[in-house]
Amino acid sequence: MPELRIPRSADRDDLGAFVARAVRMDEQAAIRLRGRGDTGLLDAWSATPFDALCTRSVAGEVEPGDLTASGNELLATLTVAGGATMDPGPSRDLLWRSELPPDRGWHRVDDLPAKLVGEVAEQGVGVARDNVGPKGTPPASLMDQEVFTVSGSGFEIKVPLRCLFVLSGMGFLVSDPTEDEVVRVSATDSWLRLDSRFGAVLRRRYALLPLLM
Repeated sequence: MPELRIPRSADRDDLGAFVARAVRMDEQAAIRLRGRGDTGLLDAWSATPFDALCTRSVAGEVEPGDLTASGNELLATLTVAGGATMDPGPSRDLLWRSELPPDRGWHRVDDLPAKLVGEVAEQGVGVARDNVGPKGTPPASLMDQEVFTVSGSGFEIKVPLRCLFVLSGMGFLVSDPTEDEVVRVSATDSWLRLDSRFGAVLRRRYALLPLLM
């Protein structure tokens, strides 16, 4: 039987907040839990409707070491059952359809002021509310708008507004950041990563080419 072990209540609360926001963003969200070997850290992942992944790390372990759970079932476990050792629910590995980024090969590109990122995200959310499409979501042209361009370590990275939507929607942005609070931009040849104090958003820099039949 799967087992989730998170000794500290603060970490359980953090994971619960992550799962709750992921489910709020997508009612059918699947949460992938991956242990980091012997480090004692556990990474929680969720895909989002904005074609970007989000992740948060807490101190804990999961057995088996890579498990996908239903967001709703996991949230019920965290909020109702609780405790240092929990049953995350039956494996839902077939629900996970997203590629995960690599663990290695990341390069720090630049740091963005967290206050500025928050302001741009807030403005973008406001514009999105006024431009909701027929499916109840902002148009792709708005979400793909490039709001920051940063360079460093041999990369030039363009950050689309959709990544800021996820930072904001997942509660990763600090509400009242200090002047030295930053959002770190990292990259590989294929991936973009934005790290804030409370979590990270990742997205492929280039679309995958379809397989030829």
